[in-house]
Amino acid sequence: MTTTLDILDRLIGFDTVSHNSNLALMRYAGDFLTHRGFAVTPLPSPCGQKMGLYAEKGPSGAGLMLSAHTDVVPVKGQIWSKDPFRLTREGSRVYGRGTTDMKGYVAAILSAADRAAQANLRAPLKIVLSYDEEIGCVGIQHMLAQLTPLMGQPDLCVVGEPTDMAVAIGHKGKAALRATCHGDSGHSALAPHFVNALHLAGDFMTELRAVQQHYCENGASDPAYSVPYTTVHCGVLTGGQALNIVPDRADLTFEYRHLAADSAAEIQDRITRAADRITARYQPHSAQARIELEQYNAYPGLDLPPTAPSIALAQQLAQRNDTTKVAFGTEAGFFADRGIPTVVCGPGSMQGQGHKPDEYLELEQLAACDRMMDRILARLCR
Repeated sequence: MTTTLDILDRLIGFDTVSHNSNLALMRYAGDFLTHRGFAVTPLPSPCGQKMGLYAEKGPSGAGLMLSAHTDVVPVKGQIWSKDPFRLTREGSRVYGRGTTDMKGYVAAILSAADRAAQANLRAPLKIVLSYDEEIGCVGIQHMLAQLTPLMGQPDLCVVGEPTDMAVAIGHKGKAALRATCHGDSGHSALAPHFVNALHLAGDFMTELRAVQQHYCENGASDPAYSVPYTTVHCGVLTGGQALNIVPDRADLTFEYRHLAADSAAEIQDRITRAADRITARYQPHSAQARIELEQYNAYPGLDLPPTAPSIALAQQLAQRNDTTKVAFGTEAGFFADRGIPTVVCGPGSMQGQGHKPDEYLELEQLAACDRMMDRILARLCR
């Protein structure tokens, strides 16, 4: 595991918090792979400050694909006892931002690529590294137009988000929306003469809670999730400038995370009808009263049928007999939507270590991932 740890040490040293550039890390990874005989295709972001890549080594064909993101969540506001951007080893753990989510897996990929350079591959090893996953799987969406013809149809894609090396076969899809509520501006002494935009937002929030309750009581249910139903969550409400001014605008940011059995189109329709009901209630009092809905991001869920052959292959590679589903979103759904059998399996625990101060990874988890990579290389060499 020495090579993997050396690589992880380098990766942690790159401050790739999502609002920063990841170009230095990607140059390192691209050079690393190129020097080991991989054909590397850079996939720059529209702004030019971020980059993903696709790399492949071996004869043409299906092969196996490994996928990971390179950005990490911020450390600002967290209290760390160690430098978050320097790998620290203590006992059976290594500490640093991204050790679990998910530079430990990136290090295992590059370490496997190092071993692949000396292997007689009879099928290709394919690698996808992305950016801006932590802000809603944004980078992979930018990459897909170029990426889709490059990656073809591998037999299996393993997205290495932290699952304690269990094989995850599902997660919910997500949509992020913004409701802009419009009313009238006026002096607060005459407030009843005006439509307060915050009142629209508050009433709409109540409607969204009713949508949530509907899916809790009447929607699909999957006991594999800790929250077994589709959820609707309001995250941010802003509005108003001063106490003595009736606000004419309020913005509510919210999301829904849905099971595959609950149609996203139906959820969206329920939300739209809720906004229409609120608008109809206030418009007799003001022509300005309205709620504008904007979906500004979304990613698909992952829902493999239990009998999918790819599950047995993933279990063999991970040496696990069980499967799980994860609460958090991943990039896996984008690959699955393109017909690629995809699972989520990687070292570390999102619940235990992900996004927390003094983030760490158990060395045994990293060793287990290295062993999975050895089995992948062995399969590609048959």
